[in-house]
Amino acid sequence: MTDTVSKKKRSEIMSKIKSKDSKIEVEFRKAIWKAGFRYRKNPKGYFGKPDLVLKKYKTVIFIDSCFWHGCKKHCRVPSTNKKYWINKIERNNERDKEVNKYYKKSGWKIIRVWEHEVVKNFDKTINKIIAFLKSLKTARRRSGKRTANNQRK
Repeated sequence: MTDTVSKKKRSEIMSKIKSKDSKIEVEFRKAIWKAGFRYRKNPKGYFGKPDLVLKKYKTVIFIDSCFWHGCKKHCRVPSTNKKYWINKIERNNERDKEVNKYYKKSGWKIIRVWEHEVVKNFDKTINKIIAFLKSLKTARRRSGKRTANNQRK
């Protein structure tokens, strides 16, 4: 099936879709930073292009878009060029699994958050992630790894 808009118009529409620094991501990052966790955003050289990398905690965070990652609740496949979009979203899901496997095998923690979770209940989602990161911080201290706070003692 052919597209209902011209190639020029489709290009214009697609160029407005942000791959990073969306409003949700910016709010999310500010909350993580405010809680005292330092990270790199969209750093190069990490497999799967994580949104945030907390190297100190060997943790990567992905904020998955409901459309691009095929959320069962919210993904609506466009009616035009349906086969293309189904294949595209399925491939994205396969890639997500490969990325998860890679980080688990490397001993890293992976946090994946659905876009709708951040939008629907921002505070609950952020608090859950911050609690998880704090547990990593506590475990890190118990294992004897030095942090900026306990190096001064």
